[in-house]
Amino acid sequence: MNLSIIIPVYNEVKTINQIINKVLDVKIPYKEIIIVDDFSSDGTKKELEKYKNNNLFKIIHHNYNKGKGACLISALPLVTGDYVIIQDADLEYDPNDFLSFVNLVEENPKIKVIYGSRVLKRKKIQKGFMVKFRIFANYVLTTLSNLLNNQNLTDAHTCYKFIDVKVIKEMKLSHNDFSICPEITTKLNRLDQEIIEIPVSYNGRNYSDGKKIRFKDAIIAFYTLIKFRFFWKQINKK
Repeated sequence: MNLSIIIPVYNEVKTINQIINKVLDVKIPYKEIIIVDDFSSDGTKKELEKYKNNNLFKIIHHNYNKGKGACLISALPLVTGDYVIIQDADLEYDPNDFLSFVNLVEENPKIKVIYGSRVLKRKKIQKGFMVKFRIFANYVLTTLSNLLNNQNLTDAHTCYKFIDVKVIKEMKLSHNDFSICPEITTKLNRLDQEIIEIPVSYNGRNYSDGKKIRFKDAIIAFYTLIKFRFFWKQINKK
């Protein structure tokens, strides 16, 4: 099985080389690593020059800031692997967890979708009001997602979505911002794709560290759930 990785990047000059090295250290047969720079202005673009002559990397530069969803949409036409996984450019998620996804699919090739849950088997809750608030907001949105989509997920908005390439391309993703997550989850439901969850490690960061998601994104996420749960057929006809 060949794995393609999509790394959306926006102003992550402090971590971009670290996360790339962490990805490369995982002994997996990568098909390609697709990095989409979302018009960074902090020196990230210059750091990515190091990888432009490496055939494993495909690097895209947006000419203005479009959002995380737009990064995925830009990358998907270049994906040629069997499965794809999304990796944020910060250090919140550990690429060593890739092995768990790959091993599970190799044991059961019929699996098409795996989510890496930050909730399953998690014992320690990080301190800080904003961190706890995000955990609560994620719980609320995941509960709403489960109710609307008749699913039983613990972490619907995880970054780690490991998906069969044919399945994700069938979705025809459209949202440019963070609401790409509920769009994917809801469309998987509409396509009758079962989502398997496995626990992953997670080290959440604060806004002072560069965290970009905001409260407004939760509102947009809820709107997205409604939109694709009840109106996807009408949208596809347009």
